[in-house]
Amino acid sequence: MLGIVISLFLLMYLAYRGVSVLILAPVLSLLAAALSGGAPLLATYTQIFMEALGGYVIKFFPLFLLGAIFGKLMEVSGSARIIAEWIVSRVGQGQAALAVVLACAVLTYGGVSLFVVAFAVYPIAASLFARAGNPKRFIPAAIALGSFTFTMTALPGTPAIQNAIPAPFFGTDAFAAPLLGLVAAAIMFTGGTAWLNLRIRRAMAAGDGYGEDDDYAHAPDLPAAMPPTAVLLAFLPIVVVIGLNFALSRFVLPALDTSYLATAEYGEVTLDDVRGIWSIIAALFAANVVLVAVNWRAFDGKLNRTLTDGVTGSFLPIFNTASEVGYGTVIASLAAFATIRDAVTGIMPDTPLVSLAIAVNVLAGITGSASGGLSIALESLGSTYVTLAEQADLNPELLHRVAAIASGGFDCLPHNGAVITLLAITGLTHRKSYPDLFVVAVLIPVVALISVIVLGSLFGAV
Repeated sequence: MLGIVISLFLLMYLAYRGVSVLILAPVLSLLAAALSGGAPLLATYTQIFMEALGGYVIKFFPLFLLGAIFGKLMEVSGSARIIAEWIVSRVGQGQAALAVVLACAVLTYGGVSLFVVAFAVYPIAASLFARAGNPKRFIPAAIALGSFTFTMTALPGTPAIQNAIPAPFFGTDAFAAPLLGLVAAAIMFTGGTAWLNLRIRRAMAAGDGYGEDDDYAHAPDLPAAMPPTAVLLAFLPIVVVIGLNFALSRFVLPALDTSYLATAEYGEVTLDDVRGIWSIIAALFAANVVLVAVNWRAFDGKLNRTLTDGVTGSFLPIFNTASEVGYGTVIASLAAFATIRDAVTGIMPDTPLVSLAIAVNVLAGITGSASGGLSIALESLGSTYVTLAEQADLNPELLHRVAAIASGGFDCLPHNGAVITLLAITGLTHRKSYPDLFVVAVLIPVVALISVIVLGSLFGAV
């Protein structure tokens, strides 16, 4: 147990200090194995760590690849900025926080990487906040609320990796428990927006202004109106992602003859094991094709470079996450982990939703990654929760939604990579901006998670 504790502490501390998880994950997993006593280190590295890392890449690389390309195409084509500016024109430049949250939400729900969204929306956010006299320190929380919370884990159909990971474990798809997802999304959105507006009003009443100076704060006014055609074309790829994902997962794929999946050649699986992943892969691929087709002139000879940048941009995120999965798998292989597993699953064993939520939240917080913590929890404990759910007569869709929402709670602790990147983009510090980011991206999502568990226990997966 001491080896695991030391390893986890070093992982959080060194990740907070900026050390790459590609280095930390293998080194610290082997440290935990060495301190556990008797574990062969080279075999642990090649046969456990690397096997788990490779398995994760095999399963989810297409989603990271297509998602990164989609985000880069949206950015270079100008579609991301058109959508953000259109939302601002409808909400009003005086509602700076709400406009930023909605712009980020539309882009991330449509499949644009949260990192791309942060880069694309920040210039608009800075300009809006400066004109409204809102303190700049609230911009990271507004971007995080629209990008890291309800569109990542709660809204049914979101193509975020956090919503895809539970699918093969529970035989579900991205639209699992849609009403509960909408309830959770409403709690996160309304609660987070209300908090930001309250904090901004109090700060301005105390005499605080924008308080910072940067190039974006002096950007020209956004256009009062944009051609309707441009707006429609900007939204079209997002509609394709959501609509095709739903149609494929619920109607098209179940109607096909997929009996060949039961053969050894195709892994001896069922359609439920791959339906969620297949749907998102196909939807993102189609959306990329549509995006290129409708914005062909906008790329002006830059298409190959844009695609290459998207491909390159997918490598670091997936290998970071896969390394964290490898780390978690090594930890799970140690004898002491059985004690941790039994302790977690022993918390209200008759209510597996509570146990699942705690396990995912704790592991997401430890690794500083929603997808990493979720993958570790389900790789290690997924079959256990399926069994517990069957015994409790729970719909697997409820497990899917609880697991996805739980991944978006403690993941945004200070050492989270997305948090660190967001603060770097905005030029702010943890001291200035993290307290409000914690409320909207950690505290309120946990409240939403508790609400879903209570409602799901009372009314089932709806």
